[in-house]
Amino acid sequence: MRKFLFILSLFFCFLTSAQTKVSGVVVDEFGDPIAFANVLYQNSTEGTITNENGRFYLESEDNYRVLVVSFIGYETKEIELVSNVNYDMNITLVEAAQQLGEVVVYTGKQSKKNNPAIDILKKIWAKKRENGVRKFKSYQYDKYEKVEFDLNTIDSALIKSRMFKGLEFMFEGLDTSRITGKTYLPMFLNEVFSKVYGNNTLALEKEDVLGNKSSGFGGNQAITAFVEDLYSDYDVYNNYLKFFDKSFTSPLSKTGVDVYNYVLSDSTFIDNKWCYNIIYYPRRKNELTFKGDFWVNDTTFAIKKIDMQVVKSANINWVKEIYIEQDFEVVNDSVFLLKRDYMLTDFAFSKKEKSRGVYGKRTTVYDNYQFNMDRPEDFYKAESDPYDPRVFAKDSVFWENARLERLNEDEAGIFQLLDTLKTVPKFKTYYDIVSILGSGYVEIDKWNLDIGDIYSTFGFNDAEGIRLRGGARTYFGQNDTWRMEGYMAYGFDDRKFKHGLSGKFLLDRKSRLILSGGNRRDIEQLGISLTSTTDVLGRSIASSALVTVGNNNRLSNINLSVLALELEPWKNLRFRLGSSFRTLSSALPNDFSLDYVDPDSPTGISSEVKQFDLNTTLIYTPGRRTIGYGVERRDVNENYSTLVLNYTRGTEGFLESDFTYDRLQFSYTQPWQLGGFGRLLSTVELGKTFGEVPLGLLSVIPGNQTLFSLYNTFPNLDFYEFVTDTYATVHLEHNFNGRIFSRIPLLRKLNLREIVGIRGAWGSISDENIALSSPTNIPLLAPDKEPYWEYSFGVGNIFKIFRIDFNFRGNYLDAPDARPFGVTGTFGFSF
Repeated sequence: MRKFLFILSLFFCFLTSAQTKVSGVVVDEFGDPIAFANVLYQNSTEGTITNENGRFYLESEDNYRVLVVSFIGYETKEIELVSNVNYDMNITLVEAAQQLGEVVVYTGKQSKKNNPAIDILKKIWAKKRENGVRKFKSYQYDKYEKVEFDLNTIDSALIKSRMFKGLEFMFEGLDTSRITGKTYLPMFLNEVFSKVYGNNTLALEKEDVLGNKSSGFGGNQAITAFVEDLYSDYDVYNNYLKFFDKSFTSPLSKTGVDVYNYVLSDSTFIDNKWCYNIIYYPRRKNELTFKGDFWVNDTTFAIKKIDMQVVKSANINWVKEIYIEQDFEVVNDSVFLLKRDYMLTDFAFSKKEKSRGVYGKRTTVYDNYQFNMDRPEDFYKAESDPYDPRVFAKDSVFWENARLERLNEDEAGIFQLLDTLKTVPKFKTYYDIVSILGSGYVEIDKWNLDIGDIYSTFGFNDAEGIRLRGGARTYFGQNDTWRMEGYMAYGFDDRKFKHGLSGKFLLDRKSRLILSGGNRRDIEQLGISLTSTTDVLGRSIASSALVTVGNNNRLSNINLSVLALELEPWKNLRFRLGSSFRTLSSALPNDFSLDYVDPDSPTGISSEVKQFDLNTTLIYTPGRRTIGYGVERRDVNENYSTLVLNYTRGTEGFLESDFTYDRLQFSYTQPWQLGGFGRLLSTVELGKTFGEVPLGLLSVIPGNQTLFSLYNTFPNLDFYEFVTDTYATVHLEHNFNGRIFSRIPLLRKLNLREIVGIRGAWGSISDENIALSSPTNIPLLAPDKEPYWEYSFGVGNIFKIFRIDFNFRGNYLDAPDARPFGVTGTFGFSF
């Protein structure tokens, strides 16, 4: 994310100009700003709404000479425009005198009763299922999507800064945004042309990508994945619109009357259809809402045009503006289809008016609609390959015909600019620095090697003391069909070297048949997960935490070798067949013993476990979207469920393996987007081990002795406090996204977010397994009397990056050294 936003700040544009530009502020007679006032050009439907500070900017390709400003309860004012460009206008509205009895004057919050705007809104709700492509059995259309990123608010101080010394040519031409009036510099452009086919009867839809072209850093899949997740499709008729993992209340929502004020403002003909204009603005601040207006047909009550702008007080980080326009085409008297969708987002560290940021703009144009085409079900289920090299190799003739909206001058100039920038040493240096910070790897192109991950270089634990680690990976490109990766580490207290080495090979791209294997010899905290690790490179934060609650001395030496074959025969359904051989022993045997009864040992006790396992795993992730086709892919979204079913067979005797057992495990993680009430994340885990196994192979209820908030762990449990062979756990965490705090005056402006959580675990351990591990020096306890549970209250978005959780233990308070209360926290960047 950081890499993406910084890189996007280094590009170029040519000067273009609109015919009429106006900006300014609207105030009342006392000089107070008037929020949500209506500003439009006379005798047109081109207009905007003032923001919370009364400010506005409006731009048009046409020439206009009169600006009309109005707001409920004030007299409408017409201002003559003396030139094509009129900036910093100060417009004063006078409070309206009472009119005749039959005229109703609306002021402030609007009534929900006897409001003609809400009467129209109810008819929109009744008709919405009949609008657009929903009215037909099947459909198809052409889709052209253009995504652009620009650096904005460029002034002479930035151009003359040391950072851009030698790069001044980038700023030879600047344009102003027609939405915000700020100067901007285009830097990245991606175009996609596709055909969409759908069948409403079968509830199936597919999109065949025919062309994909990028300038700038389009080859960077991290950027592309971010863009695809950021600009996912939405429907203004839905009750909630999801942007940045948050649910904004749609102005057409059935719950909108509790969130917005609606005013019937105007009516006129648009494309020979009589339409009503309704203005809307939020009833309260700091909620996830819009301001704007929409035009609706008087007979079909289908939306003809809608403008939406997120209010600045909305509880969202790193985003100063979100502006959306949608235009609909009249097919006949009863059918309106989406014609054009435009979205602008202003990413910035501050919401102050003059702060610099990055514009993200998406324009989607739809055309050539066809309906009721007869096609078999297999046609809709057949998927095209969006990564076919031919898709990325389309010539200029193809794009001349495919662009449903032509590139303007500055967009076309991006291609030439990037070719020039790639030859400038200073620009390449900037790119390298940000690439390292973003990926954690130092790229050595001539060797096709990356050095890193730099963020794992330093660590500390009770067994190793200070720990240093260095690693590397092969890297020919983002879609490598094979990749090798490894690391070396050294602990200054135990004076031992550790290592990890892994390899992955994509054998078949279509079925995603992957062969993987590796070996790791290291020190690990195994009591933080219910699932035995088979990752030869991964390492939990609990293994290297600088500060912990109590002693973090229950660490294990692990020598792990794995070999696996993975297959994805159907989208998002993966099968994994693997084997592993591990050797386990305590890293600090005086403090934490893994000893168990072993009749074959001369002493009758063994301190080391050797175990060979066969694993069969099924992973289903419905709704997951990925990008790339190499051996490693990137996730585009995070709001998908994950179901995992795992069977493990331990085999005694093979490679001197010690135990025979069977283990069955299931987990289900589901995010729930609950509209305006926030987001709930839930996880259920079940497992049972059949057979006798020692402590090192039992299922440990995940504790957390670090000061970090780690989901799917119990922050008031010590490592190995509860050990089981049969278990069931549940984790529920709900983020209200500030819904409660936004209604508390003293907290409203802080944009804090409230998080609540509840966790529970039940488990048991057989007498045979207790007896087998009786030589250990830690108690073997399980939460079998009653389910163990915890609850927590958290405050997030502190200074936009910090979250603190207050954790309470619900029971088992009489256990030795039980922690009834704890505080954990985490840092992170989120919208």
